[in-house]
Amino acid sequence: MINWLLLPLALLSATADAYDASPTLRARQNANSSSGVGSISTTWYTGWHATDFPLTAVSWSKYTHLTYAFAVTTPDVNTLGLETSDEELLPQFVSKAHQNNVKASLSIGGWTGSRWFSLNVGSAKNRTAFVKTVTGIVNKYKLDGVDFDWEYPGLQGIGCNVVNQDDTSNFLSFLHELRNTTTGSDLIISAATYVTPYVDASGQPSADVSAFSQVLDYMAIMNYDIRSSPTTGAGSSSPLDDSCAPSGAQFGSATSAVKAWTTAGMPADKILLGVPAYGHSYTITSGAELLNGSDSILGAYPQYNPNRTRLGDKWDSDAGLDVCGALQGPGGTYTYWGLIQEGLLNADGSAKGGISYRFDNCSQTPFVYNPSTQTYISFDNAQSFTAKGNFIHAEGLKGFAMWEAGGDYQDTLVNSIRSAMTTGEASTTAKKTEPSQSAANSIHQRSSRDTSSYAILPALFVLLGLSQG
Repeated sequence: MINWLLLPLALLSATADAYDASPTLRARQNANSSSGVGSISTTWYTGWHATDFPLTAVSWSKYTHLTYAFAVTTPDVNTLGLETSDEELLPQFVSKAHQNNVKASLSIGGWTGSRWFSLNVGSAKNRTAFVKTVTGIVNKYKLDGVDFDWEYPGLQGIGCNVVNQDDTSNFLSFLHELRNTTTGSDLIISAATYVTPYVDASGQPSADVSAFSQVLDYMAIMNYDIRSSPTTGAGSSSPLDDSCAPSGAQFGSATSAVKAWTTAGMPADKILLGVPAYGHSYTITSGAELLNGSDSILGAYPQYNPNRTRLGDKWDSDAGLDVCGALQGPGGTYTYWGLIQEGLLNADGSAKGGISYRFDNCSQTPFVYNPSTQTYISFDNAQSFTAKGNFIHAEGLKGFAMWEAGGDYQDTLVNSIRSAMTTGEASTTAKKTEPSQSAANSIHQRSSRDTSSYAILPALFVLLGLSQG
């Protein structure tokens, strides 16, 4: 077990103060940042899905920024890992983005690629070397930005990450050093984050993360892969709100995450809401999914068996060993198009005959249940993306970041959230595709972002003070 030692919270502020006098930071004034509420529409493009979803299939006009996933950290601070196929595709990605006046970034890390972040930023010598490595890849591929998807500073992620109690302060020092280089001064620097602020040296969420706003153009809160508990039942994997959920089922939401980050000093106009073009499935015995006393209406938080995960759609991860050598079951994920391809939804987003449907007013997300396979799925649709777009507009956030570009179907999701975050009004698409309650609830007729990330280790929740159920 890691021996978590307490350090003053003022450490982050002190680190920032040391850099405040930097003329580069003063002169820059976020020159690369788009301005205004809902000004950024971005998504990740995954190279490993390029065969099914080539660059020509991207709806470039829908986005202001696109991020290529992933380069991964390595034990050698002078090297970032890229697959051979990525080395070939990344230049094409950047060229295509620039042809469409879209900013092109590269994401570093991810669930399986964050193992060596702590080592890479763990000393002054390593930070300087890692800055050189990052700026080198930026210049080589003519990137507009880099996105740091460290899962997670100061906490164990996949299970074999190097972890240091000073990860957060070391990361901040690294970002300052990167920003103060010639390349970094004009670079779009972003981060993908958990639903709670970076932890301090005690392992608890930091009370003050305002210093990160001085070096990041924006951060995307990954409001997806939110866990459920077998004790309380299957809930939403991407809730807009969970304050109305049972106390044992409140594991994070867009509402609580934005509140936590802004309370800790991150300005709302530096925050993107991370949204998923996919959902998570659970195996639930027929009958257990129903509302008490009903023979046809889906209930909230049905009991599920965590040891019976079924393979999801074509893009889901099958069972096997992860990068730590640990055996993982299938991810059980479905992209939005996968729900249509697998016969759960019609092309207009309504439930297929024989498929039960429920829209949860608390989480503002939908669920479907297939009684023939006993599969219960939490996902997002046009209605839930519209609700999230309205939230972005109301909270004054900078925009959205969707995982991933290839998960949508005929731009249903991206159109809904773009419209809502710009106008603060429900889109016509969401109204059109929302199935009627009576038809959706009838059961008498008869999609990777590395999906092992959903099985976040128990230690993460213990350290954050969350119940595992």
